[in-house]
Amino acid sequence: MTTEEKLKHFQEICMTDARERSGKMLDDYMSALETTYEEHVADGKRRARMQVEAETEKLEREINKRLSIGQLDLKRELSRRQEELKDKLFVELRDRLANFMETQEYQQLLERQVKAAKEFAGDEEVVIYMDPSDADKVQRIALHHNAMIKISEYSFSGGTRAVLPNKHILIDNSFETKLREARHEFKFELGGK
Repeated sequence: MTTEEKLKHFQEICMTDARERSGKMLDDYMSALETTYEEHVADGKRRARMQVEAETEKLEREINKRLSIGQLDLKRELSRRQEELKDKLFVELRDRLANFMETQEYQQLLERQVKAAKEFAGDEEVVIYMDPSDADKVQRIALHHNAMIKISEYSFSGGTRAVLPNKHILIDNSFETKLREARHEFKFELGGK
């Protein structure tokens, strides 16, 4: 082989080797780029997913906050309306009590309360108080039950109160107390009960 042919052959071998190496380097580089690209895409998707989750949580918190505020507003309105209805109900109840106090049944109720207080006291001293509006009934009931009955200095809307001074006991059957207790314990039942 001539030198020129040897040179040409050497050049071909070098060029083939260089092409193979550059092809391999290019393939390695392309592979690295693809791997980097895939990691970048995966990272972008992960960040996007995290951002969507964060925004979703934020929206859920905002919705829950608004719902809570709405529920509180509804509860306040419901409570206000219930108080209005309760006020109307107890005004009507007071009117009915006022009408009841004009009946014979009220007279009988007072007599039963005086009798029960006397029985509870037994041999102990008992002072029974009646409402100033019942002053016209005091003498008859006191004589009928042989009881010490006084007219109260202040109104308690009917009924009686009895005091056993030696035992420090108060028997409160006044309409005012019964109404206050009923109003305190009164609750609207909501739903299908």
